Amino acid sequence: MPLQKSWVESANTAETDFPLNNLPYGVFDAGDGTMPRCGVAIGDMIFDLCKAESNGLIEIGGAAVFDVPYWNNFMELGSEAWAELRRQMTDLLGEGAEPRPDYLVPQADVTMIMPITVAEYTDFYAGRHHATNVGTMFRGAENALPPNWLSIPIGYNGRASSVVVSGTEVRRPWGQLKGPDEALPRFEPCKRFDLELEFGAIVGQPSQGPVTVEEADDMIFGYVLLNDWSARDIQAWEYQPLGPFQAKATATTFSPWIVTKAALEPFRTSTPERERELLPYLQEPRAMNYDVDLEVALAPENRVETVIARTNVKELYYSAAQQLTHHTTSGCPMQVGDLLGSGTISGTEKDSRGSLLELSWSGKEPIALDGGETRSFLEDGDTLTLRGAAQGDGYRVGFGECAGKVIAALADPFAR
Repeated sequence: MPLQKSWVESANTAETDFPLNNLPYGVFDAGDGTMPRCGVAIGDMIFDLCKAESNGLIEIGGAAVFDVPYWNNFMELGSEAWAELRRQMTDLLGEGAEPRPDYLVPQADVTMIMPITVAEYTDFYAGRHHATNVGTMFRGAENALPPNWLSIPIGYNGRASSVVVSGTEVRRPWGQLKGPDEALPRFEPCKRFDLELEFGAIVGQPSQGPVTVEEADDMIFGYVLLNDWSARDIQAWEYQPLGPFQAKATATTFSPWIVTKAALEPFRTSTPERERELLPYLQEPRAMNYDVDLEVALAPENRVETVIARTNVKELYYSAAQQLTHHTTSGCPMQVGDLLGSGTISGTEKDSRGSLLELSWSGKEPIALDGGETRSFLEDGDTLTLRGAAQGDGYRVGFGECAGKVIAALADPFAR
């Protein structure tokens, strides 16, 4: 499919993340005293859905769904409504449609807020190269992957309350730390704070029992970029025997634009070849992964950024649909607004690793930044920016930026 033209001129370039082919969904605050509202990104503008609905320009399901600052109400309407809105927006914004500049707001003039109310958050460990790298560091190459890893999407239940929108500052956490040669733990600020480059799936329909992979794919509303900030030294002391806890509870940064499954349809691709055959309930009836290029950039305070890693969503061993299917096998109900993180996405090369833990090989091989600085883990003042886009014929379907700045730990978290 080639670039689809719009009367919004900024949407008609090969460089924009938001051509008519994309039409991602977000929530913006115009800063004029009005309530934050739902919008659609088109070029460097936002089409105001709340205004369009109130004026009768669009109608979905016979009831108002865009009079609230989140997309949950619309997601509940299901796939037919999702397709209808995309059709109406394509008609309204297409090249031959009547220009309606009164419904556009410049992206540069707004503040983006969380596009959904996150119901629950589950983070998976679905990147094989990441799992192999981490396992090799701590258990040796011969025991890198846990025995179950090639058969099951491993995950843990995270904190929905810790999910924040791009642009939110992230404070360095305190926690219990203990070195291998220390007799007792100490309570201090994290010394090995890290990023994790992830792909997030938003569940748009509920379930009450197990669902097939095909049904799980139908339940997914869209995708976002995630940075699951990780306190590696806190994690090393606390994770046994029940896995991550406070080390993963500081923040998970969420890109503000939801790229719909429909926009990514031309970029479907298969998951990697299986070393071990999956059980029938996890086998995919068709291609369920996506070809989406990803990058991580790090900028020290008042310095230019350096792209420190590039990889692709297609490196994931388990697709979001497989993750969701496995999540439901116990009868666990899924809710509208549930968020599934993929886990860190890394490739085979050193510069395709999606975390500093891997890039610096647990601090033993610091990476060089433009300007002469090096990093093993994040320092105060560092800004991390994740970007992603699927490349089409003369256009790209992008996600915008997922950014966060590390700020210093509290002087004393228990001072009163």
